[in-house]
Amino acid sequence: MQILKNRILKDGLAVGTEILKVDSFLNHQVDVTLFELIGADFRTRFDDIAENVDKILTVEASGIAVAAFTARYFGSVPVVFAKKEQPSTMEGGYYFSEIMSFTKRKMSSIRIDKKFLQAGERCLIIDDFLAHGQAALGLVNLANQAGARILGGGFVIEKAFQGGAERLREKGIRVESLAVVEQIADGVITFAE
Repeated sequence: MQILKNRILKDGLAVGTEILKVDSFLNHQVDVTLFELIGADFRTRFDDIAENVDKILTVEASGIAVAAFTARYFGSVPVVFAKKEQPSTMEGGYYFSEIMSFTKRKMSSIRIDKKFLQAGERCLIIDDFLAHGQAALGLVNLANQAGARILGGGFVIEKAFQGGAERLREKGIRVESLAVVEQIADGVITFAE
């Protein structure tokens, strides 16, 4: 998605060799016009399975906005986001997975209330970043616990050099990324062709 790549180059900030800050338009402040285009692009990329998607899964917090915009292009299917903390209102049981957060450098727990993810549901993962793949693999784990099926994963930005896409593909998960960063070095962001 060239408009996204252009925006990353214009407003993104490369930090070291692993971090790409895009908080001015993606995961702290939201560019609504760009998110509309992102949602439409995900629909195009997953057009062959779009009619089969029952729910979109993501992880709080920065995945929620992109998943919600995307859901509009999939018939406004529900967006279910895994929570990182257990609220007192989550009383009826939940699916639970441990994931490693490399940006926070600690293990993190994610959970989805059992009433929002059912056996037989067909789900699409939509998230802002795919790096090491831990969040997405955690969502796959939650879906497996529920007896739901993951049809694919769509990611706004993939950092290919961190291997998450390969980990998902090894599990048989289709991956579609709108901008694939091949390398971050000396403040320069290089995209895969």
